[in-house]
Order: sequence, then C-alpha cells, then structure tokens
Amino acid sequence: MATVAFVIGFLALGAAVAFVAFYGGPSSAREAYLTRGPRWFRITIPILYVVLGIAIPAIVIGDRQQAKGAQSSLAEAKAGKEFDEGRELFRQACWTCHTLKAAGATGVTGPSLDEAAPLTEERVVEAIEVGGSGTGRMPPRIFEGEEAAAVALYISEVAGR
Repeated sequence: MATVAFVIGFLALGAAVAFVAFYGGPSSAREAYLTRGPRWFRITIPILYVVLGIAIPAIVIGDRQQAKGAQSSLAEAKAGKEFDEGRELFRQACWTCHTLKAAGATGVTGPSLDEAAPLTEERVVEAIEVGGSGTGRMPPRIFEGEEAAAVALYISEVAGR
C-alpha cells in the first residue's frame, strides 16, 4: 500500500514538473494556470495536491507496523516480550563482536551470525554456555537462564534474514 501511495505521489509531482516545464518556467506556468485553464482545472489541481499531500503521508504512516527487525522478511512478524528482551541483551553484550544484519551489528572479532544461519535456539544457548566454539575467544556464560533463552530466541529468529 505504501508503494502505491509513493507511486501516485511521484506521478503527481511529475505531472506538476511537466506542466511547469511546458509553460516556460514557474512564473509562466502560474500565469497559464490562473488565466488560460478552464474553471474546473483551477479548482481540481489545488484540491488534488491537498488531498495527495495529506493522503499519501497518512497511508505510509498508517501502513507501518511494529516489526521484529529492520529487514523486509521480518517486517510482517510481531515482536514479543522475550524477543524484545533478547534484542536488548544482544545489543548490550554481543553486537560489538558479532555481525547480525537485522540488529545493525557489524562486529569484527566474532563470526557473522547471518552467515552461520540457520541457527536453532538450542545451538545458540550452547554457544552462550561454552563461550562460542570453546576456543576462548568468547567468554562462557555471558547470559544464563532466561536471558540466554531470550538472546537465543532473538538470534534464531533474525539470523540470516
């Protein structure tokens, strides 16, 4: 719906630019609009621009949804409490090291979670418990219990999307 609104607005703007261009610039176009156009034209154009100026932003704003992530494949999914908690915990402790596109994370020391996808919650919880792959680059048990489960839910939902 937002795309349709954008296209309609773009076409209306294009028509206005074409009108101005064909009549020799802004001052000549204004004179032509006020003196040469039929009465219905002089009434319809301002109404059209006011309606489009209100309707298009209203459609775009009304079409927004609470989304799980920034990526289009996640835009239709609603976030839950545990998911939101996992996202916040990831931002606090993980995103400086790991790359995760949905979170806007571009870490350099840890592996890209998008490239490791698909990741199950169990696999992520295990990595949190042992410290990644157990090589010592990631400290073990950064999160425990419900926090680890929330981070695992978040990563398993958004990694690779």
